Amino acid sequence: MTLNTFSIIIPIYNESENIEELIYEIFDSIKNYKTFEIMIINDGSTDNITPLINKISKNYQNITFIDRKINKGQSYSIWEGISKSKYNTIVTIDGDGQNSPSDISKLLNEYFEDKDLSLIGGVRFKRKDTRIKIISSYVANKVRSLILKDDCVDTGCSLKVFDKIIFLNFPFFNGIHRFLPALFKGYGYKSKFINVNHRSRVNGVSKYGTVDRLFRGIFDIFKVIRIIRKVNKK
Repeated sequence: MTLNTFSIIIPIYNESENIEELIYEIFDSIKNYKTFEIMIINDGSTDNITPLINKISKNYQNITFIDRKINKGQSYSIWEGISKSKYNTIVTIDGDGQNSPSDISKLLNEYFEDKDLSLIGGVRFKRKDTRIKIISSYVANKVRSLILKDDCVDTGCSLKVFDKIIFLNFPFFNGIHRFLPALFKGYGYKSKFINVNHRSRVNGVSKYGTVDRLFRGIFDIFKVIRIIRKVNKK
């Protein structure tokens, strides 16, 4: 395995209107890299996305498709993709097209240059979301940052690059993907965060509840505190 190898993990749920353009953009943005894979995890979609992904896979190399018929949530889809990935450097990106694939190389370059870095995360600059989504995210980030002191102002940005082995050592729970900065820091690993682009959703609607996610996230903060305290007692 060479140094600059990586697996891109894309969880999708009813994103048939966005996935083909997203895959095209990803391949175009990482054309300077030679060894990588793209893993698409279907989280029980009901929009007939399976034949579309199968068609896309024939046109591109290095695509692995995990086609689940039951919806288990974004966290589980990410965990499943990572656990089955080939490479130790993981890139996560949303399937809705709001993360810009052009930022993948930006994060990868910084990640590979700093040998001490275990996670680099995007911070959505000038977010293109509804007001309620922006406000709820702002509140959740403020509360989380105040309690966990994870040094991240936007842990909800899905665009991240991190170490697979470290990630798989974290106890899994629903919502884990929103607490990676706190977990990496709590386990003693170096993280960094940089501004990335954020785009308006062109097709479809958000599949995950906004207010519900806010309150569930606050509850999960205390779960993360227990996890970090437990590992630091060892």
